[in-house]
Amino acid sequence: MTKRHEQLHLGAFIYYAGHHHAGWRHPASAAESMFDIGLYRNLAKTAERGKLDMIFFADLLYATNVEQAATGMLEPITLLSALSAATERIGLTATVSTTYNEPFNVARKFATLDHISGGRAGWNIVTSQLDIEAHNYGREVHPEHGLRYEMAREFVEAVTRLWDSWADDALVLDRGQGRFADAAKVKPADYQGQWYKTKGPLNVPRPPQGYPVLIQAGSSEPGMDFAAHAGEVVFTAQQSLATAQSFYSRLHERLAAGGRQPGSLKIMPGLSPVLGSTEAEAQQAYAELQELIPHEDIRAFLSAFLHVDLSDYSLDEELPDIPDPVSASNGMKSRVQLVMEMARRERLSMLELGRRVLGARGHLQFVGTPEQLADLMEQWFQGYGCDGFNIMPPVLPGGLDEFVDHVVPILQQRGLFRQEYSGTTLREHLGLARPAAGSFVSA
Repeated sequence: MTKRHEQLHLGAFIYYAGHHHAGWRHPASAAESMFDIGLYRNLAKTAERGKLDMIFFADLLYATNVEQAATGMLEPITLLSALSAATERIGLTATVSTTYNEPFNVARKFATLDHISGGRAGWNIVTSQLDIEAHNYGREVHPEHGLRYEMAREFVEAVTRLWDSWADDALVLDRGQGRFADAAKVKPADYQGQWYKTKGPLNVPRPPQGYPVLIQAGSSEPGMDFAAHAGEVVFTAQQSLATAQSFYSRLHERLAAGGRQPGSLKIMPGLSPVLGSTEAEAQQAYAELQELIPHEDIRAFLSAFLHVDLSDYSLDEELPDIPDPVSASNGMKSRVQLVMEMARRERLSMLELGRRVLGARGHLQFVGTPEQLADLMEQWFQGYGCDGFNIMPPVLPGGLDEFVDHVVPILQQRGLFRQEYSGTTLREHLGLARPAAGSFVSA
């Protein structure tokens, strides 16, 4: 296989006090600072010191199990706006749901973030997952999975129309003539779809990047179709190089069928590393983390996630024969499929399965030394399983420091990752073209 000449792309996925379900309980976690800007300022600066492409914030529109689980999170666009003043180069990516927002609000917020950050904004487009989110917005049930993606396509088209309502050169700023903008270059969006309608124009000029980078986080069939149509970065969960290569190939087939070039989309699986100076040290650290997960959390999680009551089964048993949980799910169908395949393929007990999933929320968990992690990342990258990774430290802030201080230098020495930033915008970091006005067309 021909060696790739491009370099890896890396994001730092920031989540609570770490991605491990019980990471907040670890003595090295910053759980006390989860709602303190100082924690996130330091994490952003660490990611920027490592020359990472972006920091990435999830968003959930509910709070649950507050007695035992780290829950509740700061609103990400507000948080990233504050972090834009504390950083200079790192990309700033926020998750915002298309199901529980309006296009005008989303277009305005991301345009603002892109302006104040000098072109570093990215939008992780999700459709949300659960009925409990619907309840917070006055709805009885969460919309059906396929319908949500149909609505999302329309939502994104409406947002891009609003971003395009100002031409790039619309601002005149002629003080002498008293002309602030060329009215002929600021036009209504006049968007009318089945689900969304917005007049416009937006009250913020076109973003510096044209569009903030469009990121998509689903791996189901509708999710892949949407990614091939609209996505510029895809955040996916993959458990092996073989499945990652299959996903990479299938998504690029859809990309080609839609007339898009391969370089117009970057695939970045999630990767949660537990590191040690030796493999034994890393395994010990991992075991200590896994022991922090209460057994009752495992049973409750698997029952809810797989839509079956497992209260009468021992966690030491394998999953019993159960109705197909993928068809029953109205949330993360691809993640449910991944978990079921892993359980059956490896014949995991429910205790092992629950720990595996809750340890990295269904993403790839790595346990070993920095050199071994660099080997795995290089293998996946050179084998066309990905274009980079979203790093998901199990415990924060130390997990991100470990990656930046001990793994990034190895990747740099191998020529797999940048030594310095060569651009100033997130699009430049990712090697993505700046879109012309009107370039997003709904399919």
